[in-house]
This record gives sequence, C-alpha cells and structure tokens, in this order.
Amino acid sequence: MSEKSHWAQPIKGIVVAGIIGICATQLASIHWFSEHGISPLTLAIVLGILLGNSIYPYLATWASSGVAISRTTILRTGVVLYGFRLTLQDVVHVGVAGVSIDLIMVVSTFLLAVWIGTRLLKMAPSTSMLVGSGSAICGAAAVLATEPVVKGRSEEVSVAVAGVVIFGTISMFLYPLLVPLNHLWMIIPGGVREFGIYIGSTVHEVAQVVAASRQVSTDAAGTAVIAKMVRVLMLAPFLVVLAAWLKPREQVTNGGSSQPNMLFAAIKAVPVFAFLFIVVVLFNSLQWIEKPIVDGIIQFDTLLLAIAMGALGLSTNIATLAKSGGKPMLLSLILFFWLVLGGAGVNHIVMTYLG
Repeated sequence: MSEKSHWAQPIKGIVVAGIIGICATQLASIHWFSEHGISPLTLAIVLGILLGNSIYPYLATWASSGVAISRTTILRTGVVLYGFRLTLQDVVHVGVAGVSIDLIMVVSTFLLAVWIGTRLLKMAPSTSMLVGSGSAICGAAAVLATEPVVKGRSEEVSVAVAGVVIFGTISMFLYPLLVPLNHLWMIIPGGVREFGIYIGSTVHEVAQVVAASRQVSTDAAGTAVIAKMVRVLMLAPFLVVLAAWLKPREQVTNGGSSQPNMLFAAIKAVPVFAFLFIVVVLFNSLQWIEKPIVDGIIQFDTLLLAIAMGALGLSTNIATLAKSGGKPMLLSLILFFWLVLGGAGVNHIVMTYLG
C-alpha cells in the first residue's frame, strides 16, 4: 500500500465527521439554539446518530478508520485544548466555599452513580461511570474524556450523553422557577451570587448553566459560570484518580500482580491528555496570550469536540442504544434529583459554615 493510499482512507472518515462538526457549530450559532443552551456537542451527536443509522452504513467501509481517529486522537486533542477555557484565577473568584461545594458535588455524584448503577441497577461499571462523569463534572465533554479511561462502547457513551441533554435541558427551565421558593425558604443563603454558585455546581453542561443563570440575573450568571468552570477544572484530577483506581482492579481481575507492579501500572494508566489539560490550564493562567487568540482557540476546540461527537454518533446503533437505554436513563434521573435536592443541601451547609 502506497503512503498516499495509507492516508487517504483515514482522511475520508475525518472529513465526514468534520462536516458534521462544522454543521453542528453553525447550527448552534443560530439564536434559538444558543438561547436554549443547545451546544454544538449536542447537535453533533444528534446529527451523527441520524446519519449513522441511515447513510453512513454505506460509507463505513472507506470511512471507518477516519471516524475512529476522530473519536480518539481528535477527541483527546479537544480535551487538552479545553483547558484554555480555565484559569487558576477562576478558583479564587468562587472562594473556599465555592470550591468545596464543587468538590463535594463531583465526588458524591460520581460515587453515587457507581454505587447505584452497579449495585442496585446491575449495570456495567463502565456505563455507570460514564453516566456519573457526565452528571458530576461537565456533561458531554466529561463523558467523552472518560470514555477512553473506562473503555466504554459507543452506545454507552451515547446514552450517557442523552441523559445529560435531557436532564440538563430540564434544569435550564427548573432552576429559575426555584428562585422564588428560595426567597421563601432560604435554602441557599445569601443572594443571587450564591444562587449562581448553586446553579454552577449542579447543572450539567456549561451552556445549560449559562442559559439557566441568565434567567435569574447577570450577577447570578457571572458566579454560575465561574463555579461551573472550577467544576470543569476538576476533570483532569478526576481522570487521573479514576485511571489509577481502575488499573489495579483490572490487574486483580486478570490474575493479580505484585503491589509495586500494580502501582507502576496504575501510574502508566493515567491518560497523558489529562496531564496536558492541566499544563494548558496552568499556561492559560499566566495570561501570556491575548484574549482574541484564546477565544479563537476555544472556538477551534469546540469544533474538535463537535467532530468527536459526530464520529461518536456515526458509530452508534439506535437499536443497540434502545436495548441499553432504560437503566442508564433511570440512573441519570436519580442523579438529576441528587444534583437538584442534594446539591441544595450541600450548598446550604457549606455556605452556612464557610460562606
């Protein structure tokens, strides 16, 4: 096989996924979609699934390798560049209380997802972890970033993203309705700033946080987005801990290994892109790059993640998704109630004593 033909086939698949990503980002810029917090990632997976179950099977023989690259290499590049959305200064803005709330919500939501998913609903650990990561951290981006660590299937990722889309959308309309109730009961102490932290620490996607908090006030939106960004910042250490935790368990399942070897294997299992994500955040915190350039990088990163989402949709079979969708959606529903109600309790306690 010539070098030209070696590269031709992957490029075809990347182009297919790229067209989906471009269409999704263009659609997301339409006022109605942006106003309702529908992100390019959501649109990309929907378009991908529609094409994946209609036209794509006829193209798969020559496009599959490029689609696979879009789901792996392009995805991980997108996760790394996601760090340009964050700075360490964001952490300072929400204070000790905001960081503590985010940390508690991330850890508790993920552990609750794993426990309920595997013990009560008898789901595969990988499915439970994907659903949990999407609810706990930053929605679809977290699901995508977690997939290579837990070695999830396309259908597992798709149903986890579906839960994020459905219940995150409900959150956008629910949280503004909770503001009058909070005035009566004062569950979230303080004013709109503190309510913004509540939104940022419990709503799934960044776009959904923006849509929900803007309906409350501009002050609420400011703190909500920062609190959400701090939660996103926890994605890298989450992936590091998860990879280190899963590797020794995998060793034991496959026949066991000595403790030093297990520790070394756990360190090797930590994804490189998680460390690069941290490096990018630290670099971005120095603010050496002008804001217009950073904004351009963020737009490019959104496109990369949309391409990865489109590739994921192309690889998703609706029939298989329907068979596996019941329990994961139930888990997403349970986690949604935890985020709204349990999150209110966590915010109340932490803000009362640390706020």
